[in-house]
Amino acid sequence: MKKVYVGMSADLIHPGHLNILKVASELGEVTVGVLTDSAIASYKRVPYMNYEQRADIVSNLKTVSDVIPQQTLDYSENLKTLKPDYVVHGDDWKDGVQQKTRKKVIDTLAEWGGELVEVPYTQGISSTALNKAVRELGTTPQIRLSSLRRLLKAKPLVRFLDLHNALSGLIIEHTKVEVDGVSREFDGMWGSSLTDSTAKGKPDIEAVDVSSRMSTLSEVLEVTTKPIIYDADTGGQTEHFKFTVRTLERLGVSAVIIEDKTGLKKNSLFGNEVPQTQDSIENFSDKISEAKKAQVTDDFMVIARIESLILEAGMDDAITRAKAFLQAGADGIMIHSRKKDPGEILEFCRQYAEIPDRKTLVVVPSSYNSITEDELEKAGVNVVIYANQLLRSAFPAMQSTAQSILKHSRSLECDENMLSIKEILNLIPGTK
Repeated sequence: MKKVYVGMSADLIHPGHLNILKVASELGEVTVGVLTDSAIASYKRVPYMNYEQRADIVSNLKTVSDVIPQQTLDYSENLKTLKPDYVVHGDDWKDGVQQKTRKKVIDTLAEWGGELVEVPYTQGISSTALNKAVRELGTTPQIRLSSLRRLLKAKPLVRFLDLHNALSGLIIEHTKVEVDGVSREFDGMWGSSLTDSTAKGKPDIEAVDVSSRMSTLSEVLEVTTKPIIYDADTGGQTEHFKFTVRTLERLGVSAVIIEDKTGLKKNSLFGNEVPQTQDSIENFSDKISEAKKAQVTDDFMVIARIESLILEAGMDDAITRAKAFLQAGADGIMIHSRKKDPGEILEFCRQYAEIPDRKTLVVVPSSYNSITEDELEKAGVNVVIYANQLLRSAFPAMQSTAQSILKHSRSLECDENMLSIKEILNLIPGTK
């Protein structure tokens, strides 16, 4: 029989997919290359189902003879191995992000006289619309909890943005831009103690208690689906922190980050300008170890934030602590710096890469914000957190509007800088 190859994500199988497979089966024996999580994540959001689940569904379709992983958006590797007579695909990839992929498929098939067969797009069926409908249905704590680990396996670098209420969560959930034909969006949300306390008009000194912060989280969790990393400051007393871990895990939060300081919390960007004391390696390692024992699932992550560079304790101290905290069971390390030059962060990354049991590396480029994500990825960074930009941009915008109303004794002049009432109503699902 002739050999036929079909590549697909297969996250949400719909009649359009079945039609493509029907055409393919009429041409010969069908092998489906199911795109891996990392292949899909290279051009859009990580799929709802993991590779094993998607491959299992496709393998049970009667038109499919075999299923293999397709590791990249580029079909070439699988095509050169199988040398199929035909590749079958929908005709909706002639434009957009997959245009170059299509051209390469045609060129690769030409090497042995293979043919690309394109099936007309099935009208009335849209994967994008179906995915949107699924997002509007929401998610479960279990699915959200595991989503960060899935992201870290699928993508070399993920980006998180600060939230301070449900509205900011919706912005993170839905904001997308297209750059060079590739869609970009935020992978998740950073539950910052600074932005949460500031939004409540309180100082960033752990003045907002855990119950209040959990209330904010619950509001965000109700209307979003992306993973959340929670900023727990020092974590407080070890005995109390264990309960915080249990609560976060139950809510579906993916990870918690705690910093190795003691006493009344002071914002790290003050450095040694205010009294700040680093915890001993032994005490903080014990806190990490107890937190890991307290969690119920393997999905939840406890990440240790190292303040050595902030407090000018030196690079050796930072690396020593990283090794100890990983040994204690930390699922990752967050390294912080308040210098505008990224040099010391890059040096930490270089030395951290040499640690045999290195795990997830997190950075927060608030001060050294000239560095790009590409540069951080090359340095070995896995998670970039934009820790306070949404709140910092919201305040001047609201202040400008308030000043304009006072100045002009009306609101007409600030209309051009605001959403219309209709846009506000459409922003929130279920308003109509």
